[in-house]
Amino acid sequence: MTHIIVLGVFMADTTYRTAQMPRLGETVRGKSFSLGPGGKGSNQAVAAAKAGGDVHFITAIGQDPFGEMALSTWQAAGVRPAVRRDAGEPTGAACILVDDTSGDNAIIIAPGAALTVSAEDIKNNDQLFDGAAVFLTQLEQPMSAAAAGLERARTAGATTILNPAPAAEIGDEILRLTDIITPNETEAELLTGIKVTDDATARKAAEALMARGVGSVMLTMGARGVLVVDHDGAELIPAMPAGDVVETTGAGDAFNGGLAVGLAEGKSPRDAARFGCAVAGISVTRPGAAASMPTRAEVDRLIAGKW
Repeated sequence: MTHIIVLGVFMADTTYRTAQMPRLGETVRGKSFSLGPGGKGSNQAVAAAKAGGDVHFITAIGQDPFGEMALSTWQAAGVRPAVRRDAGEPTGAACILVDDTSGDNAIIIAPGAALTVSAEDIKNNDQLFDGAAVFLTQLEQPMSAAAAGLERARTAGATTILNPAPAAEIGDEILRLTDIITPNETEAELLTGIKVTDDATARKAAEALMARGVGSVMLTMGARGVLVVDHDGAELIPAMPAGDVVETTGAGDAFNGGLAVGLAEGKSPRDAARFGCAVAGISVTRPGAAASMPTRAEVDRLIAGKW
């Protein structure tokens, strides 16, 4: 297996749960607080590395305690960071306020160093692309950096995966560099204008993306699984339940990380999607995002029916 490159961001997630959301000027007592690693790119890199991938992660963090948290997270998972430490910007952080009664939330994101990720970071890590099997990116860092990474990966012969999250409009020039796009229903609707309500509308949205230049589409559909649409047709890859669902945070990241590993190991796209579903199926039985990602041994047991 050759290696995987992930481009993305790290965020330190600070989560406050409260029985009552504060109004402006008001102080309320929280019920709980947690601090943990987040950021879609970082979560996906951790998922891929724990699932057995040889993973390099391109990003930028600050020279601060949250940056040290990032380095510790990657070291524990086996991720090889291609990291630029920015002395002038803090590591990205998110303040997540959760209403403990309804589950509704309000989030403030301060991207910090994450917003400085650029095409120059791709150029400075040019040697990583030689021999890479898979390149995976999202849209939390600037779009120009994602475009540069996809273009360099394409010239290197790597399979390119774009997870179009958070949802944003994407130009056809980026879609034409994408071998596999992995939107959820909401993201697919934003990109195509087609509201995804069932398998038929999901396939219609996927075909609209392929008409704009994407090689194939893996549309994640929550508990139902993933609809794979390519030039060979469409197939729903069912979800792989691994127990009671505790938290779905990070499930999409788990799928994308697992998908990248499957492709890097030479699996067919559909078999790689099944592998990604297994990674996601275990992740939702645990709290947290990066903390919920399963090991390769756990994924193999679920796929073998020995869970």
